[in-house]
Amino acid sequence: MDAHAKVTFLGASSVVTGSKFFIETSEKNILIDCGMFQGLKELRELNWVNLPIDVASIDVVLLTHGHLDHVGYLPRLVKQGFQGKIIGTAPTLAIAEIILRDSAKIHEEDAGRANEEQYTKHNPALPFYTIDEAEKTILQFQAEKEDEWITLSEHITYRFQFNGHIIGATFIELDINSKRFVFSGDIGRRNDYLLEDPKRPERADYLFIESTYGNKLHPKEDVETLLSDIILETLQKKGNLIIPSFAVERLQVLMFILWKLYQNNKIPNIPVFVDSPMGNNVLDVFNRFPKWHKLSESEFNAMSNHANIIESYKETWETIDDKRSKIIIAGSGMVTGGRVLTYLQQLIDEKSTTVLLVGYQAEGTRGRQLFDGAHEIKFGGKYYPVKASIKHLESLSAHADQSGLLHWMGNITNVPENVFLIHGEPAAADALRVKIKDTFNWNVSIPKLNEVKDLII
Repeated sequence: MDAHAKVTFLGASSVVTGSKFFIETSEKNILIDCGMFQGLKELRELNWVNLPIDVASIDVVLLTHGHLDHVGYLPRLVKQGFQGKIIGTAPTLAIAEIILRDSAKIHEEDAGRANEEQYTKHNPALPFYTIDEAEKTILQFQAEKEDEWITLSEHITYRFQFNGHIIGATFIELDINSKRFVFSGDIGRRNDYLLEDPKRPERADYLFIESTYGNKLHPKEDVETLLSDIILETLQKKGNLIIPSFAVERLQVLMFILWKLYQNNKIPNIPVFVDSPMGNNVLDVFNRFPKWHKLSESEFNAMSNHANIIESYKETWETIDDKRSKIIIAGSGMVTGGRVLTYLQQLIDEKSTTVLLVGYQAEGTRGRQLFDGAHEIKFGGKYYPVKASIKHLESLSAHADQSGLLHWMGNITNVPENVFLIHGEPAAADALRVKIKDTFNWNVSIPKLNEVKDLII
């Protein structure tokens, strides 16, 4: 076996999206994650460009977890000639199935609407991938257990290790010729409502670690008090509280907290509507994989029964027409698509409406515009004035902050040959670089998009 491995940073390099890392060795070519770019237009346009590698030469894809920015490019990879297995934990693949089917449906609907209403420069507008292409990709899925070494070839083994963040999420330890490559994926937080604390790597020769919140500490907010205050204020205004939410994990956490607040008499019995077909499917994943989360069966059932689960688009409109004050949780978390757009189109110009952002808002998304105080927002080619009150709860983020990232790394007993900071905007990555240097005195690099590193193994 050669004494070198070549790593190409195909995404999540100096940005927080599009995770893809290609490792070439003389035995196997491995792709870690296969996410699509979200956010800024110039990033989204990269999705339409074929990867600058020989896709047919990839032997296997290993997935850290099921989020769109880690799995959403898979159907395009298959279209470009990838024929190997796509491997992750069973709940990761269950989430990835939901996300690929849902995003394919949205891609088809968006292209159809753009052609019908002619607000596109492309003639015709095409879906990024179709439902058929998503289904073909899912046939290549293969589940493996967590915390078990799997052999890929004579000198290459890998292991998935529990990482919090979302159900099924792991970091990946990849041993190549006795050198250990560790890919953090997205690292969860300690003391999470639904998930156990992330495990921590004990050794890493080459560490690829996310830096989403590399320059921040999550505020010590009392989430339950803040949320109950916002709800009581919404009731006082006789308005609606709209919470754009990621369908995976965040939505279930919100359902759990709202149920808990009601149980503890912190809020009255205000109706809670959950409008996310994908979120409903994710609830089913929680039901199927009880060992991957902390909820008991009775807690899970009580939490699910406390909310009104919306099943159809007709019910979406009935909810909008319902004059009662209510809480609406709807996808998507960065207001880039999904059912939340329908609610905001109808209600964002009312002063009695409150919009609560509950997670990271990437550059170029509507969520980021609202967070930054935009006075108007564009949906489907038309501008709507923002008269609603916009609030933000940062402490519900599913990502570890700077202190959490340093804690996660702090269990590594050797000195890594190099640490690559990925999945972070430049300011966040650079702040973490300085902190790692000061804390551990390790070599740290911040790779650029499509940069290639030749690593000694």
